[in-house]
Amino acid sequence: MLKVKSIRIGVISDTHNFLDPRIPQLFDGVSHILHAGDVGEASITVQLEQIAPVTAVKGNTDSMLPLKETEVVELDGRKYLVHHIVDPRGSAGPVSERIAQEKPDVVVFGHTHKPFCQMSGGRLYFNPGYAGKPQYGVERSVAILHWEAGSIRPKFIDL
Repeated sequence: MLKVKSIRIGVISDTHNFLDPRIPQLFDGVSHILHAGDVGEASITVQLEQIAPVTAVKGNTDSMLPLKETEVVELDGRKYLVHHIVDPRGSAGPVSERIAQEKPDVVVFGHTHKPFCQMSGGRLYFNPGYAGKPQYGVERSVAILHWEAGSIRPKFIDL
Protein backbone atom coordinates (compact mmCIF):
# COMPACT_ATOMS: atom_id res chain seq x y z
CA MET A 1 0.00 0.00 0.00
CA LEU A 2 1.32 3.43 -0.96
CA LYS A 3 1.78 5.71 2.05
CA VAL A 4 0.80 9.35 1.82
CA LYS A 5 1.98 12.12 4.12
CA SER A 6 -1.50 13.10 5.29
CA ILE A 7 -4.89 11.41 5.42
CA ARG A 8 -8.22 12.61 6.80
CA ILE A 9 -10.91 10.11 7.80
CA GLY A 10 -14.49 11.10 8.58
CA VAL A 11 -15.99 9.28 11.56
CA ILE A 12 -19.72 9.16 12.28
CA SER A 13 -22.08 7.01 14.34
CA ASP A 14 -25.65 6.72 15.49
CA THR A 15 -27.26 8.59 12.60
CA HIS A 16 -30.53 6.72 13.30
CA ASN A 17 -31.82 7.41 9.76
CA PHE A 18 -30.88 11.10 9.72
CA LEU A 19 -27.94 12.60 7.87
CA ASP A 20 -27.32 16.16 8.97
CA PRO A 21 -27.23 18.36 5.85
CA ARG A 22 -23.87 19.80 7.00
CA ILE A 23 -22.09 16.43 6.78
CA PRO A 24 -21.06 16.72 3.09
CA GLN A 25 -19.35 20.04 3.78
CA LEU A 26 -17.80 18.87 7.08
CA PHE A 27 -16.45 15.69 5.45
CA ASP A 28 -15.33 17.42 2.24
CA GLY A 29 -11.86 16.15 1.34
CA VAL A 30 -11.84 13.07 3.59
CA SER A 31 -10.30 9.94 2.06
CA HIS A 32 -12.70 7.53 3.76
CA ILE A 33 -15.70 7.52 6.11
CA LEU A 34 -16.13 5.11 9.03
CA HIS A 35 -19.71 4.69 10.31
CA ALA A 36 -19.87 2.91 13.67
CA GLY A 37 -23.45 1.66 13.48
CA ASP A 38 -27.07 2.53 14.14
CA VAL A 39 -27.15 3.77 10.56
CA GLY A 40 -30.90 3.67 9.90
CA GLU A 41 -31.93 3.20 6.27
CA ALA A 42 -29.43 2.08 3.62
CA SER A 43 -29.87 5.48 1.96
CA ILE A 44 -27.64 6.98 4.69
CA THR A 45 -24.60 5.00 3.52
CA VAL A 46 -25.49 5.74 -0.11
CA GLN A 47 -25.45 9.47 0.67
CA LEU A 48 -22.14 9.15 2.53
CA GLU A 49 -20.64 7.27 -0.44
CA GLN A 50 -21.22 10.42 -2.52
CA ILE A 51 -18.56 12.05 -0.29
CA ALA A 52 -15.98 9.25 0.05
CA PRO A 53 -15.75 5.44 0.31
CA VAL A 54 -17.60 4.15 3.39
CA THR A 55 -16.99 1.34 5.84
CA ALA A 56 -20.11 0.88 7.99
CA VAL A 57 -21.16 -1.68 10.58
CA LYS A 58 -24.48 -2.88 11.94
CA GLY A 59 -25.67 -1.29 15.17
CA ASN A 60 -28.18 -2.67 17.63
CA THR A 61 -31.03 -0.93 15.74
CA ASP A 62 -29.93 -1.99 12.22
CA SER A 63 -31.47 -5.46 12.06
CA MET A 64 -32.66 -5.05 8.46
CA LEU A 65 -29.39 -3.74 6.98
CA PRO A 66 -26.98 -6.14 5.25
CA LEU A 67 -24.00 -4.92 7.26
CA LYS A 68 -21.47 -6.91 9.26
CA GLU A 69 -21.17 -6.44 13.02
CA THR A 70 -17.43 -5.84 12.71
CA GLU A 71 -15.34 -4.48 9.86
CA VAL A 72 -11.58 -4.16 9.62
CA VAL A 73 -10.15 -1.77 7.06
CA GLU A 74 -6.60 -0.69 6.34
CA LEU A 75 -6.10 2.90 5.26
CA ASP A 76 -2.65 4.31 4.53
CA GLY A 77 -0.94 1.43 6.35
CA ARG A 78 -3.04 1.73 9.52
CA LYS A 79 -5.66 -0.77 10.63
CA TYR A 80 -9.11 0.29 11.87
CA LEU A 81 -11.56 -2.03 13.57
CA VAL A 82 -15.13 -0.71 13.50
CA HIS A 83 -17.78 -2.21 15.82
CA HIS A 84 -20.88 -0.59 17.32
CA ILE A 85 -20.68 -1.60 20.99
CA VAL A 86 -17.18 -1.64 22.51
CA ASP A 87 -16.06 -1.30 26.10
CA PRO A 88 -12.71 0.51 25.91
CA ARG A 89 -11.84 -0.90 29.33
CA GLY A 90 -11.47 -4.27 27.59
CA SER A 91 -14.36 -6.43 28.72
CA ALA A 92 -14.38 -10.05 27.57
CA GLY A 93 -16.33 -11.25 24.58
CA PRO A 94 -16.13 -11.73 20.82
CA VAL A 95 -15.21 -8.11 20.01
CA SER A 96 -12.35 -8.15 22.53
CA GLU A 97 -11.10 -11.39 20.99
CA ARG A 98 -11.30 -9.82 17.53
CA ILE A 99 -9.38 -6.75 18.72
CA ALA A 100 -6.67 -9.02 20.15
CA GLN A 101 -6.54 -11.02 16.92
CA GLU A 102 -6.54 -8.07 14.47
CA LYS A 103 -4.31 -5.72 16.50
CA PRO A 104 -5.82 -2.54 15.02
CA ASP A 105 -4.25 0.87 15.43
CA VAL A 106 -7.70 2.39 16.04
CA VAL A 107 -10.96 0.93 17.37
CA VAL A 108 -13.95 2.98 16.24
CA PHE A 109 -17.25 2.49 18.05
CA GLY A 110 -20.57 4.19 18.77
CA HIS A 111 -23.67 3.31 20.81
CA THR A 112 -23.03 5.52 23.86
CA HIS A 113 -23.89 8.75 21.98
CA LYS A 114 -20.90 10.35 23.72
CA PRO A 115 -17.56 11.36 22.19
CA PHE A 116 -14.63 9.32 23.45
CA CYS A 117 -10.91 9.42 22.60
CA GLN A 118 -8.41 7.46 24.65
CA MET A 119 -5.26 5.41 24.10
CA SER A 120 -5.29 1.98 25.75
CA GLY A 121 -3.09 -1.03 25.13
CA GLY A 122 -1.24 0.81 22.38
CA ARG A 123 -4.34 1.64 20.35
CA LEU A 124 -6.76 4.52 20.08
CA TYR A 125 -10.37 3.87 21.14
CA PHE A 126 -12.54 6.42 19.40
CA ASN A 127 -16.26 7.26 19.46
CA PRO A 128 -17.37 10.28 17.37
CA GLY A 129 -20.57 10.75 19.39
CA TYR A 130 -24.20 10.97 18.28
CA ALA A 131 -25.04 12.34 14.81
CA GLY A 132 -28.78 11.61 14.66
CA LYS A 133 -31.72 14.00 14.69
CA PRO A 134 -31.48 16.91 17.07
CA GLN A 135 -33.14 16.07 20.37
CA TYR A 136 -33.58 18.32 23.34
CA GLY A 137 -30.47 18.18 25.50
CA VAL A 138 -28.56 15.65 23.38
CA GLU A 139 -25.18 16.89 22.18
CA ARG A 140 -24.43 15.90 18.59
CA SER A 141 -21.06 15.44 16.92
CA VAL A 142 -18.99 13.78 14.22
CA ALA A 143 -15.21 13.67 13.96
CA ILE A 144 -12.20 13.75 11.70
CA LEU A 145 -9.12 11.63 12.31
CA HIS A 146 -6.22 13.44 10.69
CA TRP A 147 -2.98 11.50 10.30
CA GLU A 148 0.03 13.61 9.48
CA ALA A 149 3.74 12.79 9.75
CA GLY A 150 2.98 9.55 11.60
CA SER A 151 0.81 11.06 14.34
CA ILE A 152 -2.94 11.31 14.71
CA ARG A 153 -4.93 14.44 15.46
CA PRO A 154 -8.57 13.71 16.30
CA LYS A 155 -11.03 16.57 15.92
CA PHE A 156 -14.60 16.45 17.21
CA ILE A 157 -17.06 18.64 15.33
CA ASP A 158 -20.25 19.77 17.08
CA LEU A 159 -23.42 19.58 15.02
